[in-house]
Amino acid sequence: MKLVESRTTLTITYVVLGIGLFVALFPIALLVLNSLKPAAQIVQNPLALPDVIRWDNFARAWKDAKFGQTFFNSALLTALTIILVCSTASLTAYVLARRKVKSWKIVTFYLLGTTTAPIQLFLFPLYFGGAKLGLINNVFFVAVIYTAIYSPFAVMLLRTYFLAVPREIEEAALVDGASHWQVFTRVMLPIVSPGILTVALIIGLYSWNEFLIATTFLQKADKLTAVVSFFLLSGQYSSDWGEIMAAALIIVLPVVILFVLLQRRFIEGMAGGSVKG
Repeated sequence: MKLVESRTTLTITYVVLGIGLFVALFPIALLVLNSLKPAAQIVQNPLALPDVIRWDNFARAWKDAKFGQTFFNSALLTALTIILVCSTASLTAYVLARRKVKSWKIVTFYLLGTTTAPIQLFLFPLYFGGAKLGLINNVFFVAVIYTAIYSPFAVMLLRTYFLAVPREIEEAALVDGASHWQVFTRVMLPIVSPGILTVALIIGLYSWNEFLIATTFLQKADKLTAVVSFFLLSGQYSSDWGEIMAAALIIVLPVVILFVLLQRRFIEGMAGGSVKG
Protein backbone atom coordinates (compact mmCIF):
# COMPACT_ATOMS: atom_id res chain seq x y z
CA MET A 1 0.00 0.00 0.00
CA LYS A 2 2.81 2.41 0.91
CA LEU A 3 4.60 1.50 -2.32
CA VAL A 4 1.51 2.43 -4.37
CA GLU A 5 1.16 5.72 -2.47
CA SER A 6 4.82 6.58 -3.01
CA ARG A 7 4.53 5.87 -6.75
CA THR A 8 1.39 8.00 -6.96
CA THR A 9 3.09 10.84 -5.11
CA LEU A 10 6.15 10.56 -7.34
CA THR A 11 3.99 10.60 -10.47
CA ILE A 12 2.07 13.66 -9.31
CA THR A 13 5.36 15.37 -8.46
CA TYR A 14 6.79 14.72 -11.92
CA VAL A 15 3.59 15.90 -13.60
CA VAL A 16 3.58 19.15 -11.62
CA LEU A 17 7.29 19.69 -12.31
CA GLY A 18 6.73 18.97 -16.00
CA ILE A 19 3.93 21.54 -16.18
CA GLY A 20 6.11 24.07 -14.38
CA LEU A 21 9.00 23.39 -16.75
CA PHE A 22 6.74 23.86 -19.76
CA VAL A 23 5.34 27.14 -18.41
CA ALA A 24 8.88 28.41 -17.73
CA LEU A 25 10.44 27.38 -21.04
CA PHE A 26 7.53 28.06 -23.42
CA PRO A 27 8.05 31.87 -23.60
CA ILE A 28 11.79 31.40 -24.26
CA ALA A 29 11.10 28.78 -26.94
CA LEU A 30 8.54 31.09 -28.55
CA LEU A 31 11.05 33.95 -28.44
CA VAL A 32 13.71 31.85 -30.18
CA LEU A 33 11.21 30.62 -32.77
CA ASN A 34 9.95 34.08 -33.70
CA SER A 35 13.41 35.63 -33.75
CA LEU A 36 14.13 33.50 -36.84
CA LYS A 37 10.97 34.46 -38.77
CA PRO A 38 10.02 37.41 -40.95
CA ALA A 39 7.66 39.95 -39.39
CA ALA A 40 4.74 39.04 -41.67
CA GLN A 41 4.80 35.39 -40.64
CA ILE A 42 4.93 36.31 -36.95
CA VAL A 43 1.78 38.39 -37.34
CA GLN A 44 0.03 35.58 -39.22
CA ASN A 45 0.90 32.77 -36.82
CA PRO A 46 3.46 33.23 -34.02
CA LEU A 47 3.34 29.49 -33.21
CA ALA A 48 4.22 28.27 -36.71
CA LEU A 49 7.68 27.13 -37.76
CA PRO A 50 9.58 29.63 -39.94
CA ASP A 51 9.22 29.20 -43.69
CA VAL A 52 12.56 30.93 -44.17
CA ILE A 53 15.11 31.34 -41.41
CA ARG A 54 16.01 35.03 -41.12
CA TRP A 55 19.43 35.22 -39.48
CA ASP A 56 19.64 38.84 -40.56
CA ASN A 57 17.14 39.72 -37.81
CA PHE A 58 20.00 39.50 -35.31
CA ALA A 59 22.35 41.62 -37.40
CA ARG A 60 19.73 44.33 -37.89
CA ALA A 61 18.76 44.26 -34.21
CA TRP A 62 22.37 44.60 -33.10
CA LYS A 63 22.95 47.54 -35.48
CA ASP A 64 19.65 49.39 -34.99
CA ALA A 65 19.68 49.08 -31.19
CA LYS A 66 23.40 49.94 -31.07
CA PHE A 67 23.98 47.00 -28.75
CA GLY A 68 27.73 47.39 -28.99
CA GLN A 69 27.49 50.63 -26.97
CA THR A 70 24.37 49.94 -24.94
CA PHE A 71 25.59 46.52 -23.78
CA PHE A 72 28.73 48.19 -22.46
CA ASN A 73 26.61 50.80 -20.66
CA SER A 74 24.42 48.12 -19.09
CA ALA A 75 27.43 46.03 -18.07
CA LEU A 76 29.15 49.06 -16.50
CA LEU A 77 26.02 50.12 -14.63
CA THR A 78 25.37 46.57 -13.42
CA ALA A 79 28.97 46.07 -12.27
CA LEU A 80 29.01 49.38 -10.37
CA THR A 81 25.71 48.53 -8.67
CA ILE A 82 26.86 45.06 -7.66
CA ILE A 83 30.10 46.44 -6.18
CA LEU A 84 28.32 49.19 -4.24
CA VAL A 85 25.51 46.97 -2.96
CA CYS A 86 27.71 44.05 -1.93
CA SER A 87 30.28 46.25 -0.18
CA THR A 88 27.82 48.44 1.75
CA ALA A 89 25.27 45.70 2.49
CA SER A 90 27.88 43.24 3.78
CA LEU A 91 29.28 45.83 6.20
CA THR A 92 25.81 46.81 7.42
CA ALA A 93 24.62 43.22 7.73
CA TYR A 94 27.71 42.24 9.73
CA VAL A 95 27.17 45.04 12.23
CA LEU A 96 23.46 44.26 12.59
CA ALA A 97 24.21 40.57 13.09
CA ARG A 98 27.01 41.00 15.66
CA ARG A 99 25.97 44.09 17.60
CA LYS A 100 22.96 44.30 19.88
CA VAL A 101 20.78 47.00 18.34
CA LYS A 102 18.16 48.19 20.79
CA SER A 103 15.98 49.64 18.05
CA TRP A 104 16.23 46.52 15.85
CA LYS A 105 12.45 46.41 15.33
CA ILE A 106 12.54 49.96 13.99
CA VAL A 107 15.46 49.08 11.71
CA THR A 108 13.59 46.00 10.46
CA PHE A 109 10.48 48.07 9.79
CA TYR A 110 12.58 50.63 7.91
CA LEU A 111 14.29 47.97 5.78
CA LEU A 112 11.01 46.24 4.94
CA GLY A 113 9.33 49.57 4.24
CA THR A 114 12.04 50.75 1.87
CA THR A 115 12.01 47.37 0.12
CA THR A 116 8.29 47.57 -0.63
CA ALA A 117 8.04 51.33 -1.30
CA PRO A 118 7.55 52.07 -5.03
CA ILE A 119 10.36 54.01 -6.68
CA GLN A 120 7.79 56.36 -8.26
CA LEU A 121 7.49 58.07 -4.86
CA PHE A 122 11.09 59.27 -5.08
CA LEU A 123 11.47 59.69 -8.83
CA PHE A 124 10.66 63.41 -9.10
CA PRO A 125 12.77 64.54 -6.09
CA LEU A 126 15.66 62.43 -7.35
CA TYR A 127 15.40 63.84 -10.85
CA PHE A 128 15.24 67.49 -9.80
CA GLY A 129 18.05 66.97 -7.29
CA GLY A 130 20.19 65.22 -9.89
CA ALA A 131 19.44 67.93 -12.47
CA LYS A 132 20.51 70.69 -10.05
CA LEU A 133 23.75 68.85 -9.31
CA GLY A 134 24.40 68.15 -12.99
CA LEU A 135 24.19 64.39 -12.51
CA ILE A 136 21.76 63.53 -15.30
CA ASN A 137 23.41 61.09 -17.76
CA ASN A 138 25.86 60.11 -15.02
CA VAL A 139 26.16 56.32 -14.77
CA PHE A 140 27.63 56.41 -11.26
CA PHE A 141 24.67 58.48 -10.02
CA VAL A 142 22.24 55.90 -11.38
CA ALA A 143 24.28 53.13 -9.72
CA VAL A 144 23.97 54.99 -6.40
CA ILE A 145 20.18 55.15 -6.86
CA TYR A 146 20.08 51.42 -7.58
CA THR A 147 22.20 50.82 -4.48
CA ALA A 148 19.74 52.73 -2.31
CA ILE A 149 16.85 50.72 -3.75
CA TYR A 150 18.39 47.25 -3.55
CA SER A 151 20.50 47.53 -0.39
CA PRO A 152 17.67 46.86 2.14
CA PHE A 153 16.96 43.48 0.54
CA ALA A 154 20.69 42.68 0.43
CA VAL A 155 21.14 43.64 4.09
CA MET A 156 18.25 41.45 5.23
CA LEU A 157 19.55 38.47 3.28
CA LEU A 158 23.22 38.79 4.22
CA ARG A 159 22.38 39.28 7.89
CA THR A 160 21.01 35.74 8.01
CA TYR A 161 24.35 34.42 6.74
CA PHE A 162 26.33 36.30 9.38
CA LEU A 163 23.96 35.08 12.09
CA ALA A 164 24.61 31.50 11.03
CA VAL A 165 28.39 31.85 11.60
CA PRO A 166 29.40 30.79 15.16
CA ARG A 167 30.84 33.59 17.26
CA GLU A 168 33.65 31.27 18.37
CA ILE A 169 35.29 31.64 14.95
CA GLU A 170 35.56 35.40 15.37
CA GLU A 171 36.71 35.12 18.97
CA ALA A 172 39.46 32.69 17.95
CA ALA A 173 40.68 35.07 15.25
CA LEU A 174 40.69 37.99 17.71
CA VAL A 175 42.65 35.94 20.24
CA ASP A 176 45.22 35.21 17.52
CA GLY A 177 45.76 38.95 17.13
CA ALA A 178 43.53 39.81 14.18
CA SER A 179 41.80 43.18 14.13
CA HIS A 180 38.05 43.49 13.67
CA TRP A 181 38.60 44.57 10.05
CA GLN A 182 40.79 41.52 9.41
CA VAL A 183 38.18 39.28 10.99
CA PHE A 184 35.54 40.74 8.69
CA THR A 185 37.58 40.65 5.46
CA ARG A 186 39.64 37.48 5.95
CA VAL A 187 37.36 35.30 8.07
CA MET A 188 33.71 36.32 7.69
CA LEU A 189 33.54 37.30 4.03
CA PRO A 190 34.95 33.97 2.75
CA ILE A 191 32.44 32.09 4.92
CA VAL A 192 29.43 34.08 3.69
CA SER A 193 30.65 34.22 0.08
CA PRO A 194 27.71 32.07 -1.16
CA GLY A 195 25.34 34.73 0.18
CA ILE A 196 27.32 37.53 -1.45
CA LEU A 197 27.25 35.66 -4.76
CA THR A 198 23.48 35.23 -4.42
CA VAL A 199 23.04 38.94 -3.76
CA ALA A 200 25.31 39.78 -6.70
CA LEU A 201 23.27 37.60 -9.08
CA ILE A 202 19.91 38.99 -7.96
CA ILE A 203 21.05 42.61 -7.95
CA GLY A 204 22.78 42.12 -11.30
CA LEU A 205 19.58 40.75 -12.81
CA TYR A 206 17.51 43.64 -11.43
CA SER A 207 20.01 46.24 -12.65
CA TRP A 208 20.34 44.70 -16.11
CA ASN A 209 16.57 44.65 -16.66
CA GLU A 210 15.65 47.95 -14.93
CA PHE A 211 13.91 50.41 -17.25
CA LEU A 212 12.19 53.30 -15.45
CA ILE A 213 15.20 54.84 -13.70
CA ALA A 214 17.55 54.14 -16.61
CA THR A 215 15.31 55.87 -19.14
CA THR A 216 14.74 58.83 -16.77
CA PHE A 217 18.34 59.58 -15.79
CA LEU A 218 20.27 58.32 -18.84
CA GLN A 219 18.91 60.28 -21.79
CA LYS A 220 21.86 60.77 -24.15
CA ALA A 221 22.15 58.33 -27.04
CA ASP A 222 25.61 57.20 -25.92
CA LYS A 223 24.40 56.59 -22.35
CA LEU A 224 21.36 54.39 -23.06
CA THR A 225 21.21 50.90 -21.59
CA ALA A 226 20.40 47.79 -23.62
CA VAL A 227 16.84 47.55 -22.27
CA VAL A 228 16.08 51.17 -23.16
CA SER A 229 17.55 50.81 -26.66
CA PHE A 230 15.44 47.67 -27.11
CA PHE A 231 12.31 49.65 -26.20
CA LEU A 232 13.18 52.26 -28.82
CA LEU A 233 13.06 49.61 -31.57
CA SER A 234 9.29 49.57 -31.38
CA GLY A 235 7.80 52.08 -33.81
CA GLN A 236 4.77 54.24 -33.17
CA TYR A 237 2.72 52.88 -36.06
CA SER A 238 4.54 49.73 -37.19
CA SER A 239 7.19 47.41 -35.80
CA ASP A 240 9.48 44.78 -37.25
CA TRP A 241 8.60 41.95 -34.87
CA GLY A 242 11.31 39.67 -36.20
CA GLU A 243 13.94 42.26 -35.34
CA ILE A 244 12.33 42.97 -31.96
CA MET A 245 12.26 39.27 -31.05
CA ALA A 246 15.90 38.92 -32.06
CA ALA A 247 16.83 41.95 -29.95
CA ALA A 248 14.93 40.52 -26.97
CA LEU A 249 16.78 37.23 -27.33
CA ILE A 250 20.14 39.05 -27.47
CA ILE A 251 19.31 40.83 -24.20
CA VAL A 252 18.00 37.72 -22.43
CA LEU A 253 20.76 35.34 -23.54
CA PRO A 254 23.61 36.65 -21.30
CA VAL A 255 21.36 36.45 -18.22
CA VAL A 256 20.22 32.91 -19.03
CA ILE A 257 23.78 31.71 -19.67
CA LEU A 258 25.04 33.29 -16.44
CA PHE A 259 22.22 31.75 -14.40
CA VAL A 260 22.73 28.30 -15.93
CA LEU A 261 26.46 28.42 -15.15
CA LEU A 262 25.91 29.57 -11.56
CA GLN A 263 22.55 28.02 -10.74
CA ARG A 264 23.96 25.50 -8.25
CA ARG A 265 25.73 28.22 -6.28
CA PHE A 266 22.66 30.44 -6.50
CA ILE A 267 20.30 27.76 -5.14
CA GLU A 268 22.75 26.83 -2.40
CA GLY A 269 23.05 30.48 -1.47
CA MET A 270 19.29 31.02 -1.29
CA ALA A 271 18.87 27.85 0.79
CA GLY A 272 21.67 28.86 3.13
CA GLY A 273 20.20 32.30 3.64
CA SER A 274 16.89 30.85 4.83
CA VAL A 275 18.40 28.80 7.65
CA LYS A 276 18.41 31.47 10.32
CA GLY A 277 16.82 34.91 10.58
